[in-house]
Amino acid sequence: MLKDLGVKPYTFPMPVLMISTYNEDGSVDVMNMAWGGVCAENMVALNIDEDHKTADNIKRTGAFTLSIADVDHIEAADFFGIASANKMPDKFERSRLHAVKSNKVNAPIVEEFPLTLECKVAECQHTVYGFRVLGEIINVLADERTLDSSGRVDPVKLNAFVFDQFRSGYYAIGNKVGQAWQTGAKLMKR
Repeated sequence: MLKDLGVKPYTFPMPVLMISTYNEDGSVDVMNMAWGGVCAENMVALNIDEDHKTADNIKRTGAFTLSIADVDHIEAADFFGIASANKMPDKFERSRLHAVKSNKVNAPIVEEFPLTLECKVAECQHTVYGFRVLGEIINVLADERTLDSSGRVDPVKLNAFVFDQFRSGYYAIGNKVGQAWQTGAKLMKR
């Protein structure tokens, strides 16, 4: 029997995304966000509050990087969601992570994160639902340790984690349980 839970933002899994930008003084800002993701083959959508330092940085620079954090760096990733760059100017330094400038966009790349999308702002939208940034993916960088023998990202080696909206927990991504476009193919013959 299904129980009515009302209006909740319940989807699972939700990616844990790290948005990296440059502050006005050139320092690095990283924000942990869950309200976003891929919205087209070469596009991402971010839904963020406009009062975040990250929103100001994105509007000013026209660029950002979007990274997937791994379990090895969960402490820093969670910290980036707790601390506000508006109140803590040394937020990134406290994480003890390292960043380099992207060669493709005006945004930093956090070296410890295993997968990074380099993005330029395609459009900033102000809607009744809030502030949305559409970003064009210019390039993707992956740590070589996360690649399989064919040069593709291996989700197990990526060691990413997801956010659970139900209990505010983080969960490591587990074992492969099926193959897309093949596991359900036998139902096509019914």
